Amino acid sequence: MSYPNDKHVDYNRSKLFLLSVIALITAGVAANIRGLIAGDLQSVFFDPIDKIHSVEMVGEVLGVAFLGFAFSIAIGSPLLDFLGMAFLLRLSSLCFIAGTSMVILAEPIASTTTIGIFRVIWIGMLLSGIGWGLAETVINPLIATLYPDDKTHRLNVLHAWWPGGLIIGGLIGLGLGGLNMGWQVKLAVIFIPALAFGCLTFGTKFPPTERVALGVSASGMFKELLRPFFLVWWCSMFLTAASELAPGQWVELALTRTVHMHGIWILIYVSGLMFVMRHFAGPVAHRLSPVGLLWFSCLLASLGLVLLSIANSPLTALLAATVWGTGVCFMWPTMLAATSERFPRGGALLMGLMGTAGTLSINFVLPQMGAIFDHAKINFAGGEGAFKALSGDELQSVLGMAAQVSFRSVAILPALLLIVFGAIWFYDRRRGRPQKIAPDEE
Repeated sequence: MSYPNDKHVDYNRSKLFLLSVIALITAGVAANIRGLIAGDLQSVFFDPIDKIHSVEMVGEVLGVAFLGFAFSIAIGSPLLDFLGMAFLLRLSSLCFIAGTSMVILAEPIASTTTIGIFRVIWIGMLLSGIGWGLAETVINPLIATLYPDDKTHRLNVLHAWWPGGLIIGGLIGLGLGGLNMGWQVKLAVIFIPALAFGCLTFGTKFPPTERVALGVSASGMFKELLRPFFLVWWCSMFLTAASELAPGQWVELALTRTVHMHGIWILIYVSGLMFVMRHFAGPVAHRLSPVGLLWFSCLLASLGLVLLSIANSPLTALLAATVWGTGVCFMWPTMLAATSERFPRGGALLMGLMGTAGTLSINFVLPQMGAIFDHAKINFAGGEGAFKALSGDELQSVLGMAAQVSFRSVAILPALLLIVFGAIWFYDRRRGRPQKIAPDEE
């Protein structure tokens, strides 16, 4: 089966790739700064509302960004060919700007409307998540279309800029914090890349998606949803995404107390590791196969999360983070690439649903981590009354133990996938499955 590579000569691949990179950088910057200001949101807004459940409230507002992602990518993916890539990217830029503005202006908005401040922040985070989802609705099928014979490598290179955005956001946030800038200034950094990729869409020509270029009808695309094996991949995405993204949003709030360094430095370090390693995904996947790569990723991710839960110093934290970061490094882009290769008729719809699965899991896992944290701190303190009476080192000790419990609870998720990916890997090796699946293969 030949792919219509010759049809891409009319499109500026370099510009389209750059635009995709900036869109993903925006999402990474936004995600890191959301995590970085979580403590500010808790102390300024949520502790006065309900100090006992304030961490769970933080988990809810951080998690709802992933719900926004899931909603927008689920709705946008089947409509991508109808609405167009340029339109959805411009809408993504607008949502990033609007959502960030709502969080920054949460207090004046709440004081002049009937919406409580928690709900204002919740809506702002939701809009930012919708912007992220719309961006990935476009850029993943766009890269799969531009590089049909090199999907795993190219999608990993593109998604190297997710941790790239995390690094940029983390360093800028820490730098502004060193200058005693408020959390609002840190959050406003998101405006810069959001405006940049929105403006770049004007005057740029976008190609039809791979599904359209191959002549697969919309009904043929939806029929792929009925394939039972896709359901296996879709459910697996719940667990791989939760293994990577939920702990990443939690490191500053939780690990800072246990490893005696800002958790954001751990995330910056892991992001740098992922940024470098994703550029080498192609050779690794070729040697192991994509599903073999996923199996080893899950093994290291589970082990790394357990090690993070018992880390008690900067050195042990970095060692644990190295194991976890190596494990989760290839998960998201390789899951997308494997889906596109195994179900090419599914086009943007199936790739979008994979993203939906991933982010729905985060919307569930983050509040659960917060609830586990809150429950554990009460237990370690000996009850709600005892917890309220704690202060100083005793309080920090209890919060540190609760943080360890919340991390350890996530380690089971990638461990479950060792069975799933192990079985698929064994089956593929027995069958002699090729690396690239032709569109006419059943």
